[in-house]
This record gives sequence, C-alpha cells and structure tokens, in this order.
Amino acid sequence: MTSPFGNFSHPTQNIQAIGIGKGSTVVDLGAGSGFYAMAAARVVGPEGRVYAVDVQKELVDRIKTAAQSEHLSNLDVLWGDIEKIGGSKIGTDTADVVLVCNVLFQVEHKDDLVTEALRITRPNGRVCVIDWSSSHFGLGPDENLIVTSEAAQELFSKKFELEKEFNAGDHHYGLIFRKK
Repeated sequence: MTSPFGNFSHPTQNIQAIGIGKGSTVVDLGAGSGFYAMAAARVVGPEGRVYAVDVQKELVDRIKTAAQSEHLSNLDVLWGDIEKIGGSKIGTDTADVVLVCNVLFQVEHKDDLVTEALRITRPNGRVCVIDWSSSHFGLGPDENLIVTSEAAQELFSKKFELEKEFNAGDHHYGLIFRKK
C-alpha cells in the first residue's frame, strides 16, 4: 500500500545506495532511533563495526536494547555530543563511512559537527548526509529549521569533496562526500 505522503527515507535502501560493504567501520552521528545504525550493522556483518552516537541518553539506551534483541554484537552505542570536537568519543581516522542522517535541523554548531566528522573519517573515507528536504504536511521538522541540500553541500564542502547525490526518499536528499 502506497502512503499518501509518498516514499519516505528508508534506512536499508539508503545504506545500499551509499555502498557500505562488509567489514566496514561506520559511525552514525546523531543516531536517534538507531534505524540507520542497525541497518548498517546488518550490512557490515561480524567483520565490521558500527558506532551509534547520540546525546540523548534515553535514545542510547533504546538503541542498545534493540541491538541486543537483534543480536547485533557489532553495534556499539555511545553517549556523546556530536557538536563538540572529540565529543563523539570515536578515535581519529576510525570510520570508513560517517552517517549524518536526519539531524542537521537539530544541530546548533554545524561547523563543529563537520569538523568532528572530518576528524573521525579515515583518509579517503566518506560522509553521507541524509536529511529532510521538506516538512511534508508537518511530518518533518518545522520548515524554517530545514537545512537544504544546497546549504548542506556548502557546509560539508568546506572540508570534504562532494562525490555524488542520490535519491534518499520523496522528502529527503542524500549527499555523499569524500574526505579530501
């Protein structure tokens, strides 16, 4: 059955579009509900590692419980602040792929988030930004909080090269950047 609101962002499909492979190390900054982190953990397999980072303790606990119930032992959940340099608690040059999904509209210190993503991304690693392109019938963030694809490109292009854009759903955009 098709939703009257269109095709929303689907974590599993978007993880495939990003091209995350088995054995990869992935960091989900601002993991929220953990849908992207859990989809990535299924893809990278036991040879890989996924770190889900969020500042909200109750969400961290919820992701831990969900990962345990799905037996995703390759998923580590960290309580951290993605808007501070070093706040993610992830080591420098750790990640093959950093996910920044549906979080930009909530981030006050966007430049610090980009710098933290740069710090934890391995040389030639990638950062994937997926975020709301509209507040469709009020289901997304308030319209004045949305960070457009163009604004996200400008923000991340200060430290990364845009590799490609992809369709992340009817109300989302997807951008993949490579560490310079």
